Amino acid sequence: MTTGKPLPHDAATLHVTGAARYVDDIPAPAGTLSLGFGQSPVARGVLKGMDLSEVRAAPGVVAVLTAADLPFANDVSPSNHDEPLLATDRVHYVGQPLFLVIATSHLAARRAARLGWADIDEETPILTVDEALAGDSRFEGGPVIWSKGDAEMAISGASHVIEGRMEVGGQEHFYLEGQAALALPQDGGEMVVQSSTQHPTEIQHKVAEALGLPMHGVRIETRRMGGGFGGKESQGNALAVACAVAARATGRPCRMRYDRDDDMVITGKRHDLRIEYRAGVSEDGRIMGVEFRHLIRCGWSQDLSLPVADRAMLHADNAYLLDHVRIESHRLKTNTASATAFRGFGGPQGMVGIERVMDHAAHLLGRDPLEVRRTNYYADAPAAGAEGGLSAPRRLAAAPPEDISTKKNVDLASRGAPPDDDRVPVEAGSGQTTPYGMPVEDFILNGMTDRLAERCGYAARRAAICRWNADQPVLRRGIALTPVKFGISFTLSHLNQAGALVHVYQDGSVQVNHGGTEMGQGLYQKVAQVAAAGFGVPMEAIKVTATDTGKVPNTSATAASSGSDLNGMAVKAACDTIRGRMADCLAALHQLPAAEVVFADGEVRVGQDRMSFARAAQMTYENRVSLSATGYYRTPGLAWDRLRGVGKPFFYFAHGAACTEVVIDTLTGEYRLLRTDILHDVGRSLNPALDIGQIEGGFVQGAGWLTTEELVWDDRGRLRTHAPSTYKIPACGDRPDVFNVALWDGENAAETIYRSKAVGEPPFMLGISALMALSDAVAACGPGYPALDAPATPERVLAAVERVRDA
Repeated sequence: MTTGKPLPHDAATLHVTGAARYVDDIPAPAGTLSLGFGQSPVARGVLKGMDLSEVRAAPGVVAVLTAADLPFANDVSPSNHDEPLLATDRVHYVGQPLFLVIATSHLAARRAARLGWADIDEETPILTVDEALAGDSRFEGGPVIWSKGDAEMAISGASHVIEGRMEVGGQEHFYLEGQAALALPQDGGEMVVQSSTQHPTEIQHKVAEALGLPMHGVRIETRRMGGGFGGKESQGNALAVACAVAARATGRPCRMRYDRDDDMVITGKRHDLRIEYRAGVSEDGRIMGVEFRHLIRCGWSQDLSLPVADRAMLHADNAYLLDHVRIESHRLKTNTASATAFRGFGGPQGMVGIERVMDHAAHLLGRDPLEVRRTNYYADAPAAGAEGGLSAPRRLAAAPPEDISTKKNVDLASRGAPPDDDRVPVEAGSGQTTPYGMPVEDFILNGMTDRLAERCGYAARRAAICRWNADQPVLRRGIALTPVKFGISFTLSHLNQAGALVHVYQDGSVQVNHGGTEMGQGLYQKVAQVAAAGFGVPMEAIKVTATDTGKVPNTSATAASSGSDLNGMAVKAACDTIRGRMADCLAALHQLPAAEVVFADGEVRVGQDRMSFARAAQMTYENRVSLSATGYYRTPGLAWDRLRGVGKPFFYFAHGAACTEVVIDTLTGEYRLLRTDILHDVGRSLNPALDIGQIEGGFVQGAGWLTTEELVWDDRGRLRTHAPSTYKIPACGDRPDVFNVALWDGENAAETIYRSKAVGEPPFMLGISALMALSDAVAACGPGYPALDAPATPERVLAAVERVRDA
């Protein structure tokens, strides 16, 4: 069985030798042109005209296009058709593309683009959430509100009330390979586009729209990306459309890539937000009721902000049973680059809010934060995990369905597809439920937390840290163990589907194509393992080819941690079909029932007869039986009413827990991550080596979001941190000195591919433990509550130290 083996990434050798080919490495035909955008220098204003004469006269320039030159749709939005490729009558943020330069080289295009002059009647930009609130600048017309129980009554009746607010910064994706595309014009005006994208079908749709073609006239191919993290789910649209339009206009191949600074200025980031909270707390640390207010800065266009904001609300409970909760979300429109998808897709923002509440409550009560967290956990599922340590149900939510409500005018079109036959209604109030009424039946964090706390020596280390802090005048240590419960599925229900195409050749080799994209996460290798297991052949027999809309149509984005879940099941379905045909054929030839045909170890056993898989394939072919099949899968049992904020938007939950220890310098605010221990739930792992790599990387990226990665805009809306010199992603020296990662030895209760669980996004939120550990260290400096904002840069840590001392 090839699944479950810790095999290396399929392109590992190519990566380390530099032989892996990315979009900008593809040898282009002679005469290929390069593109560059002329960008807006102001954040808001009326575009009255442009003088592009110097641009057109610049060396190497072949043509310059404005919005008026575009033949069909001038839109690259993934959602609301509110994002023109090139600005028309107004500009909305610094860096917005105004015109397109087509030149003989990348450098010539970039140099020429700087020569343009735009006549813009500048207006005062809306840059902050406070300015957006004051100007009622928002999407959806007002706040979205979901509630369960009666939060206000529960808070007023609690023994203690805590309240506060937290600023949570955005994050630059900083994929190693920047945005890139190459368009190759074909006969009859058709177009082939090589794109660095997580969503080839969306690129196909937007290019077809821009060229006035049906989708069958456009083919998109994606072999690999050098990282995506959500930043290539919609942000690649502009480059692909620009290349296609330019190729149509010139009749020549056109390619485009952003330099790093252009990439950071033009493209969207993780949504930053302000979280305001008010909670009632009992003497034993139970959250009796909580109210959240999310003020989310979405940027100038809608992009994917609505589902991102929804998911922040969906994960506002994290691992905690909240009987009385109210969540109010403001999706605010500002004159900044439109924020977009980023690993976790709003979930991290929602999760960090409830973790702040737990931390604040523990500080108020003078209790161990882990004890307060455990007090509020959901109850573990009866058969969760492979070992003991499960707790009995602590309490049951009793709110009837009518107590779960929402108010706000919502665009009904954004709610997704009409109900499918397999979508089931979900009643709120049955057992323990989330704030949106979904029963939590697969929770395993009580047992996981017990095991992690024991393995990492949490209790002894906390006691030792207390002694250390009492003796040290300058350095303070802190420790935190935080959980993750992350829902797996697209919340736009119709995206939870996938297709695959599998060919078995007469020599026994197998070619697989599916709708998922490879961005370094190892999806191709996992899918290859699924195919090898399906036919009982070695991995060398399987070849996964580049994602291609001409082979598998109508693909969903490789996002929402669903790549292996969806595409693995689709590939398995195709392999099962072919294997069934082969078994029927061989059984008939041997006059035996098909049940006696076994595929294993590279052989096919038909009764007492043995043959190689290659021989079996050849015999099947010679008997005129098809060795090609498509596979299809759709996630069952989903039901999500976004308008009411009620339903079952997720197929299952993935869980994890991380314990991080830090030390801070109270004189400078500098700090180090000393040790991190992680226990993460991936179900029955398809590939433990790849999964552990995702967990390690996810933690480091999550910790970077909350500690070092600070985005700074000036008062004119210009991004000042637009290069590695001014924007600090975590480096090797920033990872913990001691870094232990283990997989929970259980399997998925849901019927996923070989009972595995998604691993792309959930580990990201393990990084919250680093922020909470810093808070713990600062709290040792004085009586006040640290109230750390994120990212907790050394400057913010130092300010918090001074704040708690002065309390």
